[in-house]
Amino acid sequence: MTCEIKTDRLHRILYATDASAYREMPYGVAFPENVDDLRDLIAFANEHNISVIPRAAGTSLAGQVVGSGLVVDISKHFNKILEINAQEHWVRLQPGVVLDELNNTLKPFGLFFAPETSTSNRCCVGGMVGNNSCGSHSLVYGSTRDHLLEAKVLLSDGSKAVFSPQRGKELLAKVQTSDFEPVTLEEKIYRQLWQWSQDAELMDTICTEFPDPLLRRRNCGYALDLVLNDIADGNANLCKFLAGSEGTLAFAYELKLNLEPLPPKHKMLVCAHCEKLEDVFKANLVALKHSPRAVELMDSNVLELSKSNIEQSKNRFFVQGDPAAILVVELADDDAKTLEERGDAVAKALTDSGLVYHCSMVYGDNIARVWALRKAALGLLNGMKGSAKPVSVIEDTAVVPERLPDYMADFGAMLKRLNLSCVYHAHIGTGELHLRPVLNLKEQKDRELFHTVAHETALLVKKHRGSLSGEHGDGRLRGEFIPLMYGKEIYNLFVELKRCWDPADRFNAGKIVNTPPMDSHLRFDENQSYPHISTYFNFDDDKGLFCSIEQCNGSGDCRRDKQFGGTLCPSYKAGKTEFFATRARANILRELLSRPQSKRIFDQPEIKEILDYCLACKACKSECPSNVDMTRLKSEILQHCYDVQGTPLRSFMVARMAMVQRLGSLVPDIYNFFAKNRFSSAILKKILKFASQREIPSLSRKTLRRLVRNMQSQNADYPNGTVYLFADEFTNYMEAELGVTFVKLLNGLGYKVLIPKHKESGRAAISKGVVKLAKKFARYNVENLYDIITDETPLVGIEPSCILSFRDEYPDLVEKEWKERAKALAHNALLFDEFIVREMEKGKITARQFDGKSRKIYLHGHCHQKALVGVGKSAEMLRLPFGNEVTVIPSGCCGMAGSFGYEKEHYDFSLRVGEQVLFPTVRKAVAENAEVIISAPGTSCREQIKHGTGRTAYHPIEVMYSCLAAHQ
Repeated sequence: MTCEIKTDRLHRILYATDASAYREMPYGVAFPENVDDLRDLIAFANEHNISVIPRAAGTSLAGQVVGSGLVVDISKHFNKILEINAQEHWVRLQPGVVLDELNNTLKPFGLFFAPETSTSNRCCVGGMVGNNSCGSHSLVYGSTRDHLLEAKVLLSDGSKAVFSPQRGKELLAKVQTSDFEPVTLEEKIYRQLWQWSQDAELMDTICTEFPDPLLRRRNCGYALDLVLNDIADGNANLCKFLAGSEGTLAFAYELKLNLEPLPPKHKMLVCAHCEKLEDVFKANLVALKHSPRAVELMDSNVLELSKSNIEQSKNRFFVQGDPAAILVVELADDDAKTLEERGDAVAKALTDSGLVYHCSMVYGDNIARVWALRKAALGLLNGMKGSAKPVSVIEDTAVVPERLPDYMADFGAMLKRLNLSCVYHAHIGTGELHLRPVLNLKEQKDRELFHTVAHETALLVKKHRGSLSGEHGDGRLRGEFIPLMYGKEIYNLFVELKRCWDPADRFNAGKIVNTPPMDSHLRFDENQSYPHISTYFNFDDDKGLFCSIEQCNGSGDCRRDKQFGGTLCPSYKAGKTEFFATRARANILRELLSRPQSKRIFDQPEIKEILDYCLACKACKSECPSNVDMTRLKSEILQHCYDVQGTPLRSFMVARMAMVQRLGSLVPDIYNFFAKNRFSSAILKKILKFASQREIPSLSRKTLRRLVRNMQSQNADYPNGTVYLFADEFTNYMEAELGVTFVKLLNGLGYKVLIPKHKESGRAAISKGVVKLAKKFARYNVENLYDIITDETPLVGIEPSCILSFRDEYPDLVEKEWKERAKALAHNALLFDEFIVREMEKGKITARQFDGKSRKIYLHGHCHQKALVGVGKSAEMLRLPFGNEVTVIPSGCCGMAGSFGYEKEHYDFSLRVGEQVLFPTVRKAVAENAEVIISAPGTSCREQIKHGTGRTAYHPIEVMYSCLAAHQ
């Protein structure tokens, strides 16, 4: 067999979980490249008596891709769009195609694949078929099942089959009985279904036991009612079985999907605010009378958690007051005036009902911001601090909307009796709410409640003729309750169906039918114990180191492609496999720290292996809805590894590079000779394991401190006051001229600049995991700067990663008794652009101080800047001089990431990261206009741009000074 299969411990851990509460070590992980590989894998599974588990992005919430079998990851190779027929509105593709990538490709044709998920920028179409995904607009478009036209599959015996519409004679040819047993497995499947469809008593039972046919979202068990009714009518397509079957019946390798015309061009949202949660269920019925495209719910828990998320806090602009819940009603129309009238009518009806106290009307680009907040709900909920989380257990129930108020009343009474709180959000317009009770699954009491809540909710759903699963599927979470939902007779049909399609239980065993108990194989053990680890960073705000790691729930936001923007996660964007995702690092750390396979925990090689490709970009801190700060975790864990194994020479030297440069600055010409000489630099690079293609940075002839010392005239007038400049280690030793330019800029704008007594920031030490050293720098700097840095005399920095260390790391690096001082200092530690924009807003800096020449500027932001403060202020600053046209490059990390891009083993990968967006954008901009200015505030970024494109990038400070100097 030629298919790539990984059975090492690292890969088995990576694929032992999905986005659910479950964990089970698989046999291994396979990465098939073609259909022959798939057939070989099925034969291998039959030979070794194991199950094959199809997996795409791994974002399932019911444990669909967790099990002891062989996980088959189709996202790596089965990701091609094969054919688009714009005239007939269909597309043919492989199951590993990401939904948003598909729709971006279809957009020029005026078409899109209508079902959606909140994970649309990373979920794969094959997973959507497996779960029969619906999404926010199922009111209009239904579910994936409604759009799956044809599927090419492999059956459990390795034979191929094509599921497509079968009508009249075609269907009869497949189902007619004869004197002989069916020859093929496909024939057996059709004939079983035909026999059932002819049993009138059985069909009556199905009609009675299945959910209310008016319910749009019903995804519990197999879709027997739909398929058998079709067969009885002489018109069948087994794709309806495939959708929602969770890979338990067949392995799809090619899909044909129906496409819809793009939605009307004019849209708006009516965001209705309710003071009481009970009101929102009734307000939903008012909104549904106005033919909305979607009606979604966010409760106060989601809204409250969004306040502390760097990225999503920006999307709260429409929230007024402190609502118990917000109903988001989407309307669309081809005529803008008609749409406005409809929006007014909806808002009036909602407020007149007395159920709503305010309606925010949202238009244009802001619509995407509201939906981004709504889609982030799952991640935000897992960002709840501590071990108790809103868990996925009954998050997928659905009832007809008219029954929802009564169902919610019964549900609320159950919660009250069990003394539980709950989070409510999602697809209220179709009667489905994602209900998440807050439980700590490490504790026995809550594990028992986990089962109790699931069982009692199933009884309530049955009472209201709903579906236990609306779109997330049964998996191993709800399979236990299917007999309760449908009765034993129908459940036995499901079992027989599975046995016919898959006699040896080769496809995704233990899902939907014959599932293990729903409270077995949970991600956390009962009374989970952890080894005591005395941390270097203070993790109290996260309730400890382990809770910080466990904030990752597996939703996979880190798996999105470059075309969807953002910085998270640069290594995944370049590597494109699970190994490179932030989620993978969290899974390895959680597993190996809580269930160590070695007495010396930090001796386990997988820990350093999985952290090796983390570029420490900080994007996860802001862009991950769960606020997983992998950069900090990496630093902390590496220090513990060094405590056990010793610090590698390269890490030791990089962490102390400023110390070496301080000595070198005494004899800069000699230092630079050895750094630039081909022979001596080659030896240095070989010793440090740096890439031979990189150049060792040279030193400035004089340090910034020495140059600035005599620049401030005692007699000069500085009307705007004094600014303290943080002479970071990069600027002070390697780019002193840049620091001088900044001083000249501030002097010209009316500010006196002083460099206080301080040590280096410790950024290099933090990035290499030498945290003990970084703690010393942090303590010294807080102690020496705390008393002099104020609102009136702020500390301003040039290099983003250095000055932002005061804001991000220092409060948790210093001793507890110094934390409040560190936070006070952090408040007044400003990046250069933050300071200048602040002074612009005060009127102290104006456009009149600069020339009016036109400059075209392309700006690339530093990763830490993007994550912690955003690049917007740099752009605003650069636009201050009249005539400047600023384009922010929609790039993620440049790929250099401090010393990462210098390291021999990472060199090629670092260039691959830069080639995602940054390098091509720079080359194109320069090709279109040779006079364009490329600007980047990061030292590493400018070096990477130069190395990758041959183009010199200037610090925004240099650009601003050129505008000022020309004017003067």
